[in-house]
Amino acid sequence: MTGPAATTPDATAEPGDGSLQELRRELHATAEVGLDLPVTQAIVLRELGALDLDDVRAGAGLTSVTAVLCGTRPGPTIVLRADMDALPLHEQSGVAFASTNGAMHACGHDLHMAGTIGAVRRLVRRREDLAGTVVFAFQPGEEGYGGGKIMIDEGVLDAGGVRASECYSIHVWPTVPAGRFLTRTGAIMAGLNELRVSIAGVGGHASAPHLLRDTVPVMSEIVMALQSFVSRRVDVHDPVVLSVTRMNAESVAINVIPERSTFAASVRTLSPHSVALLADELPKLVHGIAEAHGCVAEVSFSEVYPVTVNTPREVARAIDVLGRTFGTDRVAELDQSLMASEDFAFFLREVPGAFLLLGARPAEVSEEDAFSPHSPHVLFDDGVLDAYAAALEALALDALRPT
Repeated sequence: MTGPAATTPDATAEPGDGSLQELRRELHATAEVGLDLPVTQAIVLRELGALDLDDVRAGAGLTSVTAVLCGTRPGPTIVLRADMDALPLHEQSGVAFASTNGAMHACGHDLHMAGTIGAVRRLVRRREDLAGTVVFAFQPGEEGYGGGKIMIDEGVLDAGGVRASECYSIHVWPTVPAGRFLTRTGAIMAGLNELRVSIAGVGGHASAPHLLRDTVPVMSEIVMALQSFVSRRVDVHDPVVLSVTRMNAESVAINVIPERSTFAASVRTLSPHSVALLADELPKLVHGIAEAHGCVAEVSFSEVYPVTVNTPREVARAIDVLGRTFGTDRVAELDQSLMASEDFAFFLREVPGAFLLLGARPAEVSEEDAFSPHSPHVLFDDGVLDAYAAALEALALDALRPT
């Protein structure tokens, strides 16, 4: 693992065996966005610095933290990953510990950090039961910054001295009843791709569009054509979700037809076949419509995150272990993939593993009233933190049990 050795920074709260709920709420109130999370990193380092770990290191190209716990007997290495970053949202949840700095843990990463630290505490006490090594990866930049890939490039999968053979991550979900685990074999989360289009025409006075090449209706026609493309050219059993999320016509005044219009779309896919189809066909569609109206289009289609693919052996382990730990009634398999995307896909592309969901809908919130992740109103039940920690502990103990 490259990067400087970590030191425990000054911090006001007491580290060690404090309440996971208190830790989560501290992290929530100090939410940070992106790859540079100095306050969040300092809290994580403070907590880990109080524990008997073999190594704790900070990242070089981002404010990640990697902690290593070696068992008393040799064996394989597994990775347990927790994401750290928040979203650039003004929180409107109404909780007493709400963030006020324009960033919000609206995807539950504060719970992920606190729950994983709970697992570290538990496993440190169970060192003698571990035949192998646990690497705890605290990762910034999950929300579109590719922090997982950066950590892998910096060597997190080799931090235990040998290449990791399994990896696991749990994501809380605010619309699922608290305490219920969900997962599935194969694609559990979609890949994320970006489509960006710029249309150049001829601008001028809004009273004489026949003398110009107005890019605004061209952009609108392309946007509608994209929806038809997805519904008519894509296999319904290999779904694609294409959402145009930004549109801009660069007019300097209301009576001026702009020379250029741009838009961008989020494109979710579940297979390499769909990515190849879209990368080949979407530019042709955009260029064709633009040219039909006398305009010129520039098009880029790029992969941001690959599909999050769980491997069968590790999913079977998770279902078995969590069923024995919490009861089979609290563990279920998803019928279909979710079309959200996840940075943990980079880990699963390198190492077998499983991504799981843990329900965290507060009891007082009905299913109809629950907000989804990324909403400024979303609420999570941090009473699930002990279950989160116990689940990671159980997975590690099973994967590294002496033979």
